[in-house]
Amino acid sequence: MPELLSPAGDFPSLMAALKSGADAVYVGLEGCNMRARAGNFSIGEVVEAVEIAHSYDAGLYVCTNTALRDSDIEKLEKLFPELYSAGADAVIASDLAAVELASECGLDVHVSVQANVTNTRTLRILGEMGASRAILSRELSLREIASIAAESPIETEVFVHGALCTAISGRCYLSSYLYGRSANCGDCLQPCRKRWRLVSEDEEFDLEVTPGGDIRSYILSPRDLCMVEHIPELLDAGVDALKIEGRGRAADYVATVTSVYREAIDTYLSGDWSFDSRWLERLEGVFNRGFGTGFYFSEPDTCSSGNVSTYVKQDVGEVVNYYRKVGAAEVRLWRPLEVGDEIIIQGRTTGALIQRVESLQVDGDPVERVESGRAGILVEDRVRPGDLVYRRVRRG
Repeated sequence: MPELLSPAGDFPSLMAALKSGADAVYVGLEGCNMRARAGNFSIGEVVEAVEIAHSYDAGLYVCTNTALRDSDIEKLEKLFPELYSAGADAVIASDLAAVELASECGLDVHVSVQANVTNTRTLRILGEMGASRAILSRELSLREIASIAAESPIETEVFVHGALCTAISGRCYLSSYLYGRSANCGDCLQPCRKRWRLVSEDEEFDLEVTPGGDIRSYILSPRDLCMVEHIPELLDAGVDALKIEGRGRAADYVATVTSVYREAIDTYLSGDWSFDSRWLERLEGVFNRGFGTGFYFSEPDTCSSGNVSTYVKQDVGEVVNYYRKVGAAEVRLWRPLEVGDEIIIQGRTTGALIQRVESLQVDGDPVERVESGRAGILVEDRVRPGDLVYRRVRRG
């Protein structure tokens, strides 16, 4: 059965992924992964994260996939034995020195998409170096992926959902040139997501305007990848793992996307595949820039906009107490909440609990709406004091 691999930028996202059915989760190690501004994990936190993941019978992979200099290699020589002792199931690396070092330490090594692997000969070489898996280049078509997976001597993995870069496998210098913040060292400020206008000096080409006269100012920002409608083709291609992008995303995003792909995969494996349009509706409800299929079937459409999700989150309060016997939480509200609202309760151990408010109580009396102050809410799972409460609000 193919593995469903989900992102975790922090402990709430880790719990959200595991509770939503991820077979494995990938996290970033402080100082040496491609999301320097995400909530990365220290060695001590990796130990804790491994224990949590294994309690769910899931794997935990640690990203160490930035461009590495000699000083970085020296750090990894000390860190890799610690990751091995921590019980990490694999490291994700792009630099060949990191691949070799990790293998020498006894760690499983997954070669990052940053390595831009596009052929079986490279896979054989990586296997000889000790790699057990490679994340294939985003620029490959589904037909090419199927051909490579059939001949690969090691496991193959592909991205199925999340942000796409306008650069080849994310190797981009735009952020470094404009801000001095290197994308290849995990510190991208994503200037490609801004509105741009590009006109040739002789005005022969104006990439802001389509031949039909429409304005497309997000010319460097591709739509997000979404392959949920093509789960059968992906699984039939023979890949070993399906990966969700998003270590910079919140726990509710991770919970929603993971649960949707879990349901889709399980539906296909049951032998009774039927695409459920509600899957797409749920994906549209969390952060996205519009959806496309990347390079799987054609060239991607590089004309997204900002977040076009159908819902946005509004923080409304926090959990004060949880009462296990009655399955209720006491919350302190600083914005209005009413019966029927959809809420997200998010926290380090809770992950992301998404549900509707079925009842509200103030001082033991049922009410339909609370403007602010303390209230009781029935909850579908355990929550913890300090968990934040968000209300999902439909756009427009």
